[in-house]
Amino acid sequence: MQKKLRLAVIAMCITPMAVAQTNTGTENPTGTVIVDESAFTFTESQLGEDDNVTQEVAVVGSNTNVYAREVGFRFSPMRFKYRAFNSKYNEIYINGNPVNDAERGEFRYSFVGGLNNFTRSVESALPFEDNHFAVSAMGGSNNYNFRPSAQPTGHRLSVSGANRNYTLRGMYTYNSGVNKDGWAFSAGITYRWANMETSYVEGTFYNALSYFLGVEKVFNEHHSVSLVTWGNPTERASQGSSTDEMYWIANNRYYNPYWGYQNGKKRSSRIVKDFAPASLLTWDWKMNEKTKLTTSILTKYAMYSSTRLNYNNSDNPQPDYYKKMPSYYMDVWPPYEGDTDDAARQKWQTTYDYLKASKGNRQMQWDQMYYANQQSSRADNDEDAMYYLQAYHDDQLTLSLASTLKKNLTNTSVLDLGFSASANVGFHYQTMEDLLGAARFRNVNTYVIGTYEADAPEAQYDMRRPNAIIGKGDRFGYDYNIYVNKGNVWATYSEDAGFMHYFFSGRIGGVTMQRKGKMQNGLAPENSYGRSHTAKFIEGGGKFGTNINLFPGNILTLGIGYEQKAPTARTAFLAPQINNDFVDGLKEERNFSTEIGYQFQNSWLQANINAYYSHLRNVTEYSMFYYDTEHSFSYVSLKGIKKQYMGIELGLNVKVTDWLNVKALGTMSDAKYLNNARVTYMLSQDGKYRQDIAVTRGIREGGTPFNAASLDLSFHKNGWFVDLIGNYYNKIYLYYTPVTRYAGDFVEYAGGEYGGQPVRTVTGVDGKEHNISTLPDQAKGHGGFMIDASIGKSLYLRKGRSMSINLMLTNILNNRNICTGGMEQNRRDFDEQGEAIRTYSFLNNPKKFYAYGINGMLNITYKF
Repeated sequence: MQKKLRLAVIAMCITPMAVAQTNTGTENPTGTVIVDESAFTFTESQLGEDDNVTQEVAVVGSNTNVYAREVGFRFSPMRFKYRAFNSKYNEIYINGNPVNDAERGEFRYSFVGGLNNFTRSVESALPFEDNHFAVSAMGGSNNYNFRPSAQPTGHRLSVSGANRNYTLRGMYTYNSGVNKDGWAFSAGITYRWANMETSYVEGTFYNALSYFLGVEKVFNEHHSVSLVTWGNPTERASQGSSTDEMYWIANNRYYNPYWGYQNGKKRSSRIVKDFAPASLLTWDWKMNEKTKLTTSILTKYAMYSSTRLNYNNSDNPQPDYYKKMPSYYMDVWPPYEGDTDDAARQKWQTTYDYLKASKGNRQMQWDQMYYANQQSSRADNDEDAMYYLQAYHDDQLTLSLASTLKKNLTNTSVLDLGFSASANVGFHYQTMEDLLGAARFRNVNTYVIGTYEADAPEAQYDMRRPNAIIGKGDRFGYDYNIYVNKGNVWATYSEDAGFMHYFFSGRIGGVTMQRKGKMQNGLAPENSYGRSHTAKFIEGGGKFGTNINLFPGNILTLGIGYEQKAPTARTAFLAPQINNDFVDGLKEERNFSTEIGYQFQNSWLQANINAYYSHLRNVTEYSMFYYDTEHSFSYVSLKGIKKQYMGIELGLNVKVTDWLNVKALGTMSDAKYLNNARVTYMLSQDGKYRQDIAVTRGIREGGTPFNAASLDLSFHKNGWFVDLIGNYYNKIYLYYTPVTRYAGDFVEYAGGEYGGQPVRTVTGVDGKEHNISTLPDQAKGHGGFMIDASIGKSLYLRKGRSMSINLMLTNILNNRNICTGGMEQNRRDFDEQGEAIRTYSFLNNPKKFYAYGINGMLNITYKF
């Protein structure tokens, strides 16, 4: 199957050209398209609701491409990633100003959470479409229009009830339109709420207020200025992933290990606070009928924090920690080479019975942790807190300037020019949120004890304040800033030439980044406090595209593009919590993409089929986690990665009658690593770097179904609309961990096998060929079939007023076996000799999320 897919894609993409599809549909005066609900409603799975799995859902759209128009919303319950791309390859703009995160490159949809009514006006561009605001990104681009004059006039009031991440939602918006004096005003407020008793996942809550205020002055037909501000202060409790073993014991696919009872009340250990107030000033200057200049300035101060429970000289309090599981005592996985005797069976049964006995036994034991801390703080003990609640902070201050010039050269040709420049400061630090009844906590690195003495300078997180006593709200562990400056210029020339439309696009720019440490870490005393050197990168690339009208209703689209892209600040540093070191030999990514497509459209049928191929090299990745085998925190950098993305997409919209449409979507794709990555990792026990090779060749991108299909029966008549939708998902991989694939751990050991797999050859860090075993297969999740439905009625009242009622149901068949994502555990089953370390198997126990069972939302909207 893999070979057939590769041959099909290469055959369809062999032509070195690019697609250029011009958006059609109703445009407002600013040139952007008003789209329907499915294109602008950001669902919970798009808002970064959990911290364990990066939310990388990319929403693109095209009025002429059925697949792209529908797919983002249709597959959102599965956290579907467009073409399996990381969301840093999907670029988002507001009034032409780029708003992707400066450090991670991704766009967090919570930035506009609750502002559904203001994101209706959008100009979207697929990877090989030309547009008027940027060179479209490899995963597509969207430009949202936040000008008050672009918003639909009048009042809009809606109330919703749901059994999802939030239970109730209220939204109100008002847009005045442009009055006789040239003024336009917009205002909106949204509130979303759920408590721990009403939220779909027990132990979570949701409390979010969104606001939007805007004013615009249209001075004359040439000049207008708008100023808008918005924000989304949010506090919520996160859902944690767990293993199938714990889901089975709890008899609940939505078991959440992040909460427990304290004095009989539920308390979560993972509280996220997220608030990113922003303001945007936009000046539109229509120089003449053929020339328009748009300039905008964006300011944003994002404040993000997430708490988590930690422990010190004590056992891990996580209720689903592997040592608390029944399978820790008895081997339940073939070939059953671990403990399986009567004693092991008895321990398995005792542990199972305890966890099964009550819900409280499967959750965090807050009261016990308070008691342990109180005992350690007694005068005769005088110990640091054994358990404490910390918060990591990721705050960012951003200033961004962007300007675009649109020039109609002739009646058939357009030149678009633009530039953007931004400065971003990221504030990264950790604070003490709750000592949980303890009297004190010192700012020392306990991981080093054993390698160094407890009073050694290496044990100090900040040598400038040794053994500092940490109280609530104090910073400890790490405190540093990341500075990222970006700038680029771009141009697009497009022309309609007879039966074809084509464009050329190009851009060039630069990125600088630097770290400034505010603590002098004992593991890097000369390289942690103060500023690092400045890393500089050159970005740029070009695209060519055309769509050819073969004959009426038949369009052939072709495309090719190449870009050089700077690594993100997130992946550029080796161990930013400890020192100023950049990844050695850090290089820009070099990405090639091509695409071919065919579209057909007549009075009763819209159809499109697209095939794409992308090749990435010099990709850098970064992760950090607790390395159980070494009893140390680990900072892991992978570089020199090559990746391949390819697939086929299909969209159909058949008008069967005036009141019935049949829509079909489908994709068959693959996204994998083509080589083994070079690894540099540091352990917090000694602060020393280690080099290795991660055997990543053949690993797939995680967290999205590669194969997906959808069939929608859409009925619409007399103000009624009913949709019955069947979705199928398959080929779902979980995020892999590099720690189980270090080649150096499995080189030429006795026996030559690992997990019964044959030996293979890998080039080591020394440049020589070494025999190693085939490492474990990547963890996968089950796909399956899901049925959704929507029914609604629109009522048109007197004086231009209207009301709509809509009920949306998801997963009507209540299929709770579909895996929506997860990750392998960052722990190994085997030592360097291939011997089992313990009975418990991490390879067979990845952490997973599952699709919600039947859930829905009832929405009532009144416009006046």
